[in-house]
Amino acid sequence: MSGNDTTTTTTTNDMNDVSDKNDMNDTNGTAIDNADDGMSVPITELRTDLDLDDPRCGLKIAAERLSIVRYVFLVQIEDGIASASQRASLEYADAVLIGWPDEDAPDVVDLDDAQLKAMRGHMEMMEEYIARFSALERDGDVDGMTDTLIRVTERVAEVRRMFQPDFPLPTFAEIRRVVQDEWDEDMGKIDPKDDDPTAADIEQETEQAEERESDGTTAGDGIYKGERA
Repeated sequence: MSGNDTTTTTTTNDMNDVSDKNDMNDTNGTAIDNADDGMSVPITELRTDLDLDDPRCGLKIAAERLSIVRYVFLVQIEDGIASASQRASLEYADAVLIGWPDEDAPDVVDLDDAQLKAMRGHMEMMEEYIARFSALERDGDVDGMTDTLIRVTERVAEVRRMFQPDFPLPTFAEIRRVVQDEWDEDMGKIDPKDDDPTAADIEQETEQAEERESDGTTAGDGIYKGERA
């Protein structure tokens, strides 16, 4: 875990809360039990912005779920130097979320029954990956979280692609190639010899300096001799 344990824990709880609401949506439930007082609270009172009768509701839920997972992952890696895989995973999520449309956007289409069934399948897989992501977070398995974020993003990308078919979405492979090139370039700018010279490097530089001095070709000698000439 990073230094932001409180933030991460709170965010993870948010993930679980939204997951519970999604489960209620999948089973056409209308209320959530309150274990403290035995009362039931209609889900529409908890989320007044969600219309469970609108098939496009899945578009909003998918974006919210990925946004939360992305944030939890960012908290995990922000204290260190992210690897190329971690950068690519994060940037893939960003690319899928960028310019996310409202449900009533003109380029958002309605789905037929077969498409709605496929969309729900993507949402179910998304939730399975999110549950895995939460378990990996508890175990501190950042590599596993990196891979699982990609899987979550892929499912969300499919949901967006169904509702917004004309919007161009990159694949992870495309994002990974660009990020890998950038990462290699950044790493290439680091020259270990300059930061930590070996004994052989120091000896070679000393010998070269002594040779220049014996030949009278040091910078100071050259200027002085030129002035005398």
